[in-house]
Amino acid sequence: MEFSDEQIQRYSRHIILPEVGGKGQKKLRQAKVLVIGAGGLGSPAALYLAAAGIGTLGLVDGDVVDLSNLQRQVLHTTATVGMPKVESGKALLSALNPDVTVSVYPEHVNAATILPLITDYDIILDGSDNFSTRFLVNDACFFEKKTLISGSIFRFEGQLATMKTHEGYPCYRCLYPEPPPAGLVPNCQEAGVLGVLAGTIGTLQANEAIKEIIGLGDSLADRLLLYDALDMTFRKVARPKSPDCPLCGPHPSITTLVDQQVSCSL
Repeated sequence: MEFSDEQIQRYSRHIILPEVGGKGQKKLRQAKVLVIGAGGLGSPAALYLAAAGIGTLGLVDGDVVDLSNLQRQVLHTTATVGMPKVESGKALLSALNPDVTVSVYPEHVNAATILPLITDYDIILDGSDNFSTRFLVNDACFFEKKTLISGSIFRFEGQLATMKTHEGYPCYRCLYPEPPPAGLVPNCQEAGVLGVLAGTIGTLQANEAIKEIIGLGDSLADRLLLYDALDMTFRKVARPKSPDCPLCGPHPSITTLVDQQVSCSL
């Protein structure tokens, strides 16, 4: 797989990095990444992954662009209000980098559809805005042995973690065994969210995906990254594997995918 002169110019700032080089750029070109949610987190993540030259980028979202999205969802514009988010996103991603194959899935994931969606992808980025999807994606990635990079935001705070349970690391349920009761945590529509916070966490998700693909740096597979936009602080805390985890523990109670109807975010 050789690069054209135009591709060498496009990716030149990657290629001149000794840690990336041509070999690393080829790994990015061969990679397949699925972004679940084309909203606040998925927007910056998808943009930077496309710019980086990810070979195949999947975009999953069943919503249409709303004017209230534009404060943080930079994959969309005023001109695409009312358009399906995946189509709006594909247009911008393809314009940014025509080298990237963008596959779109205009749907909300559920227990019946999630496994076929993730099967052909190497890395899954979860940018969903509700607990139901978050837990479902975690469980599906566990069963399919996929690397999952999970981000979440709420008001002025964000969280980021990488799940590689197929390599013996903890899953999302090791940290949060069950979703909170419906209505306990307000969603972003009710509580608000700083728009640029989504850009910060979504960009970090893209960063972690690129690191995993090329094999750079330290993984967040056993830690949780916490970000406070008001204090401007980053904090990493240990995320140990739970011996009582209902999914990846020695005595699991979750052995199949189910849809859990709960609301909200972080």
